[in-house]
Amino acid sequence: MRSIREVQTLPQTVEPSHSLESSALELPLPTKLPVSVIVAAKNEARNLPVCLRSLGGVGEIYVVDSKSRDETAEIASSFGAHVVQFEYGGGWPKKRQWAIDSLPLKYEWVLLLDADEALTPELASEIRSAVCNPGADGYYISLDMFFLGKHLRHSGASFYKLCLFRRTKGRFECRTKDQDTSMCDMEVHEHVMVSGKCARLKNSLLHRNVESLARYIEKHNEYSNWEARVWNTAESTHELRPAIWGSQAQRRRWLRRNFFRLPGSPVLFFFFKYILRLGFLDGVPGLIYCGFQAVQFFHIKAKIYETRLASQQVRLSRLCEFSKAEDFHVRH
Repeated sequence: MRSIREVQTLPQTVEPSHSLESSALELPLPTKLPVSVIVAAKNEARNLPVCLRSLGGVGEIYVVDSKSRDETAEIASSFGAHVVQFEYGGGWPKKRQWAIDSLPLKYEWVLLLDADEALTPELASEIRSAVCNPGADGYYISLDMFFLGKHLRHSGASFYKLCLFRRTKGRFECRTKDQDTSMCDMEVHEHVMVSGKCARLKNSLLHRNVESLARYIEKHNEYSNWEARVWNTAESTHELRPAIWGSQAQRRRWLRRNFFRLPGSPVLFFFFKYILRLGFLDGVPGLIYCGFQAVQFFHIKAKIYETRLASQQVRLSRLCEFSKAEDFHVRH
């Protein structure tokens, strides 16, 4: 069963520590941005200060932590964020949907961020205007991806995600409820689905991950566990459908699904990202990024094979037991 535990919200009156990293952008806005920001975190002490410092002008911040072993919770508290602990025991909902459903959010609009993402003043100003538009219920925001200190301008590394929406209008798709603790405890490639009109913002989020490659590999191993489970599960009715003429998320899902069907798809995926999408123009970081993407593709396919092989062995075992039982009845 899924188990979720919320701890007492920490005080919001403590000023940020001056000893933390100081490379983020503050928002010199005259009034608070009427948005509830939810930051999903786990062992993000290195990334979190930059993220939270960029949110200095928003109405409220919730950091939903997963019992981090580092100073994630203390850092979040020092920036005046509400800190909530989340314990995942499998199933659905996962971290961010649980936060939307359970937290006493003050504002109508919700902005979902990862701990390695940050707002710019230009994006904050655009969001201020966007949430006043009565004709929109959600907004796609693009990511400027930085990997190993390099801004990746090619290989499809940057993309749009629907992360700003009215909380009564948006919910994450549920691709499968059959999930366990070997997988990431928050939504991986599950997308927000909004019942209403959506638009795109012009300015981008900054995505700068300063964690080690070992941590990157660790997280993506959990992602591939989830992907393999999804591929072995029948499509859900509450799922974003793959479509070549749909949204960017639908096109990316259509491409992944059709790539998976091809022999040697991890190699083809690398060729697509690194050559056709010009990943080689991003230098060594671009090569490593595209290589990791292809390796993860291979991991997913290998785990799909492993799962199907295990299922076949279980069926054969049951068939043998049934045959033995039938033979016993015939003899007696």
